[in-house]
Amino acid sequence: MELRVLGPVEVLDDQGLHIELPGVKAQTVLASLLLANGQTVSDTHLSDMLWAWDPPTTMTAQIYTYVSRLRKRLGPDVELIRRPRGYQLITHDAKLDLTTFERLARRGRDALTRGNLAQAADDLRAGVSRYRGTVLGNVTEFLADAERPRLEELRLAAQEDLVEVELALGRHQRLVPELTALATEHPTRERLRAQLMTALYRCDRQSDALAVFHAGRRILAEELGIDPGATLTGVHQAVLEGTLGLPDAGPAPSGPVRLGSAAARPVPAMLPPDVADFTGRRAELAQLERLVAADGAGAGPRRALITGMAGVGKSALAVHRAHRLRDRFPDGQLYADLTDQDGTSRSPETVLTSFLHALGVESATPDRGVLELIRLYRTHCAGARLLVVLDNAVSNAQIAPLLPNGPESAVIVTSRRHLLAASGRDTLALPVFDDGESMELLAALVGPERVAADLLSARAIVASCAGLPLAVRIAGVRLAARPHWPLSRLAGRLADQSTRLDELSFGELRVRETIRRSLREVSLRGRQVLTRLAPFGTGVFPAEAAAWELGLPQATAEQVLEELVDIRLLEAAGAGGSERGGYRLHELVVLLVSGPGAGGVPSQRGASRTRAPQLLAG
Repeated sequence: MELRVLGPVEVLDDQGLHIELPGVKAQTVLASLLLANGQTVSDTHLSDMLWAWDPPTTMTAQIYTYVSRLRKRLGPDVELIRRPRGYQLITHDAKLDLTTFERLARRGRDALTRGNLAQAADDLRAGVSRYRGTVLGNVTEFLADAERPRLEELRLAAQEDLVEVELALGRHQRLVPELTALATEHPTRERLRAQLMTALYRCDRQSDALAVFHAGRRILAEELGIDPGATLTGVHQAVLEGTLGLPDAGPAPSGPVRLGSAAARPVPAMLPPDVADFTGRRAELAQLERLVAADGAGAGPRRALITGMAGVGKSALAVHRAHRLRDRFPDGQLYADLTDQDGTSRSPETVLTSFLHALGVESATPDRGVLELIRLYRTHCAGARLLVVLDNAVSNAQIAPLLPNGPESAVIVTSRRHLLAASGRDTLALPVFDDGESMELLAALVGPERVAADLLSARAIVASCAGLPLAVRIAGVRLAARPHWPLSRLAGRLADQSTRLDELSFGELRVRETIRRSLREVSLRGRQVLTRLAPFGTGVFPAEAAAWELGLPQATAEQVLEELVDIRLLEAAGAGGSERGGYRLHELVVLLVSGPGAGGVPSQRGASRTRAPQLLAG
């Protein structure tokens, strides 16, 4: 069986005959599962791809219907498996055209690196041929808008590499028609224009080559307000000097031929200072490095999304790892905090302007419009090895304009939400610290000798912080600023649950305000439900119990609970007396939403326990 997404979504059986698929919505579900590369795709993500912000009330049932229809059409060659709150597609021996393309493109670039130009040309040409017309041509606009730009960029990058190989092999004459069409379709793509100039010059068409340069310079000035970059101006100068001749007839080059250099481009260094006392997160640091620092040849843009509840250390992890990856990205590091201090999100225009200024484009201003700024930004990022850190992202619409194209750059995003820009395999969900990690951070801030002198109080402080790194950091900073305090003094103050959140503040660091920022992103109904969940304390409870307590149908209750999970105010737990699993509130979230006069936090269900013992027994 062959599965196709590099064009209209199609399925071919073992004889090469098309298997009829049941409509656009089912094709969208199939494409979403295929693009997840074997990872589980949540119902929420499928809903976003099917209906965006206006899902029907029967969303779950409709998705189930589409999956059932696909199972019948696809047969036993692939498995469509229901997972907790999502679906997984296992393709077994079935071939996916995207996987084949990526393998051929990667192999072609490897051959180019070794100097085997003929093999590189064959592999890259075979990879590009896997594309069949408009990518994802028969799915919803929501999935197409989310995935088509990435897949088209992969094709265009492979086409540029193929042209580079063909030029190195002296096949310039047959390249002119193809390059003319590509440069017309992508008028601001400077590498394509430089390749067309090279082919024309080698066909003794110097005047045409110069006309291509001047047309490009005019388009860049009129549409983007910029001058040609180093690559295009370098080829222009070579045409004027007559030094852009045929490639040498000697041995094949040992690596890719580059048209020009970005040496004149400013190298941005926008990262905030590294966290000097960063501790723990060893496994997460290693995973993050694997996601963004591996060779991106043929694999598309490298992206990593770090999620987790407020205060869990997403930003610290991103910045710490980014500092240690700087040498891998010699063209610079871009950084933006996408949420202002008052909790409002920064507009893409504002962030793009700051990025462009860092890249040397001083003429960029927000009033030029987001589309023009995106074109300008991606033009300057093309071919550059940049590391982009987007901190505290709020929505997909906010970060989509800020993603550079191509496999050379990498992006690290932090957000409390899961965003469409990252698949499941690109997502790193941060848990809270265990007691050992919390003690390690406290000792780094306070001093190991001071902690060792009163381990009992140190453990009490850590317990009061409930594994939240921000809370541990605040406690440690308070003690470091008050060397005359015994640890027992702060431990005693934190023991009072009615004032603990007030104690967990120092300067601009406040646990209460940090968690409240998450609440601002929740619907009014979600905030009301969260408050009514407080009596469950920190114990695991099933959705049935929440529905009973809230007086809501179970499907409605689950929808609100999952909204709270998405913003990381509620944790999905693997137990809870229900085959669907359960939920758990973090202790500091309970303290925030318990309300005035709550006094304490029950570790089990409180007064209402006797009202529904059969639901709460698990």
